[in-house]
Amino acid sequence: MAKVKLANIVAHCNSTLKPESFEDWPGAVNGLQVENRGSVSRLAAAVDASPATVKKAIDAGADLLIVHHGLFWGMTHPWTGNRYRLLRLLLDNNVAVYSSHLPLDAHPRLGNNAQLCRALGIKSPKPFFTERGQAIGLRGTLDLTREQLAKRLAKATGTEPTVLPSGAARCRRVGVVTGGAGAEMKTAADEGVDTFITGEGPHWTFALAEDLGLNVFYGGHYATETFGVKALSESLSKKFKLPWTFIDHPTGL
Repeated sequence: MAKVKLANIVAHCNSTLKPESFEDWPGAVNGLQVENRGSVSRLAAAVDASPATVKKAIDAGADLLIVHHGLFWGMTHPWTGNRYRLLRLLLDNNVAVYSSHLPLDAHPRLGNNAQLCRALGIKSPKPFFTERGQAIGLRGTLDLTREQLAKRLAKATGTEPTVLPSGAARCRRVGVVTGGAGAEMKTAADEGVDTFITGEGPHWTFALAEDLGLNVFYGGHYATETFGVKALSESLSKKFKLPWTFIDHPTGL
């Protein structure tokens, strides 16, 4: 079985995604989060690093898990109880964890937003939705009714979207920010889109969408963010000649 140095894969990921150029959420820790013994023979990809996805990665024989939502979000110590058991599971089974949050959202080719735009047929996507001083989404053009776009989004994600039909009957200027950007939909409206696609938002955003005159599609936080880890892992598989598998563990959110 072919083996590749973990350090070489990490260096390639860092060079591709440029995590140092992003101001992410506090504690996100983009990059290598847990080492293994130094080599990789099989990759696994998952949206979230959790006991369930780690166990599935181990069952698949992976020794590197690529995730979008990593192990660290704010304070994560002490490493006791379930946290200890998760760390022990990784170390005992020689599984490394590489996480990429905003860098993988924003990547122009491998990113969640780029991949979802491609799946939806959005034309001429350009940087969109400035967050923490950087554009993390994409906007482009379509010409579909709300019903047609809802069907296309459901086909792309495998999940029926929630539609807030507060804008024009046809969706033409479409912005995409995967994940949980519903509470910031005014940013999308201020940048001139008539339709905003994201993963989720709170209850009060229904009234905000009406106030803004904006069509909003909530495609699911999880469902809209499977794209980036798949694309990154597939590209790593091709470059380093390693097998990979996607660990599907949907949250329903």
